[in-house]
Amino acid sequence: MKNLSILGSTGSIGRNALEIVAMFPERFTVKALAAKDNISLLAGQVEKFSPDIAVVFDETRAVELKHLIPSGSRVEIMYGQDGYRSAATYDSVDMVVTAVVGAAGLIPTLAAIEAGKNIALANKETLVMAGEMVIKMAARNRVKIIPIDSEHSAIFQCIAGNRKQDLDKILLTASGGPFLNRPENEFVKIKPRDALNHPTWQMGKKVSIDSATLMNKGLEVIEAKCLFGISQEMIEVLIHPQSVIHSMVSFKDGAVMAQLGIPDMKGAIAYALSYPERLALEQPLPDFAGIGSLTFEQPDLNKFPCLDLAYQACQAGETLPAVLNAANEMAVQAFLKQRVPFVKIPEVIGKTMESHTVVTNPAFDDIIESDRWAREQARNLIDMM
Repeated sequence: MKNLSILGSTGSIGRNALEIVAMFPERFTVKALAAKDNISLLAGQVEKFSPDIAVVFDETRAVELKHLIPSGSRVEIMYGQDGYRSAATYDSVDMVVTAVVGAAGLIPTLAAIEAGKNIALANKETLVMAGEMVIKMAARNRVKIIPIDSEHSAIFQCIAGNRKQDLDKILLTASGGPFLNRPENEFVKIKPRDALNHPTWQMGKKVSIDSATLMNKGLEVIEAKCLFGISQEMIEVLIHPQSVIHSMVSFKDGAVMAQLGIPDMKGAIAYALSYPERLALEQPLPDFAGIGSLTFEQPDLNKFPCLDLAYQACQAGETLPAVLNAANEMAVQAFLKQRVPFVKIPEVIGKTMESHTVVTNPAFDDIIESDRWAREQARNLIDMM
């Protein structure tokens, strides 16, 4: 029996993880759940899975959750940073599923690693912001970090059983998002509802917008560099609209291994939870005959400049990836609130990056301060637009 803590339990990844727990009750039990503000859904999860701890964003939501949970429940309701830390470090937990969106996932993930908990990682921002620090801490505490992102799970599976020194290149696939075939001169007309309409994947709002700008793929490049300990030059992004090949790995003898599957996160989540075993999910295979062909193309960096900005941040390293991430979060939030147009997202990010004085060999406090500074800088730029 593996005891889980799920941070971000009401999001897409968290809900899918709990579906897998429900499918295999003899293998998994939930000890802690943490969410932000979807209190009604969290209350239902608490009732169904009976965790010891339930965490929400603030005290007001904690009171609301308490009113929704039956009086006989023994769950301890907590809130805020201390609550997330408690859920991430709870004694009886074996694995922490980090499915929180954005920079908020960094601190509880670090706390979990310091406590010796294995990590099923869906929060790419943890490695984008502090990848070197996180990987070193995991090694020091003998913690496994197993990726949940479908692309990194695919790479993880393709590398398994092969020698790292034989690796030649990682081929990171991207669907291209909803605007792959839309003319660039029409981007000015894009509304949030258009960007949220992903052609193949069902995702949360923030990740959907990142997919539309290709920033999601840029963040994944930075994540892959840290997670697999390779150079940026060994990572190539390919647009693959069918989303059947989740990523590929090439080796120095010219062999290429690919991991394929339907565009559904359950496979990657289940593999992270059960590694090195595989669970009988009874997922359908891709309809290869119906698909007919699998196509690939190079990403257009002029049309999708966010990907190029991520390349620049990845190359520079230090505190610049944290700045990239923070500015992107602010720009995406502003776009969703219709405060800035879609085409201004890369402008906010690029100008914030240009204004940043990179801190070399950053400590944790430097990363947090760079994140704070970038949010303030991006907010000021947004206010002037």
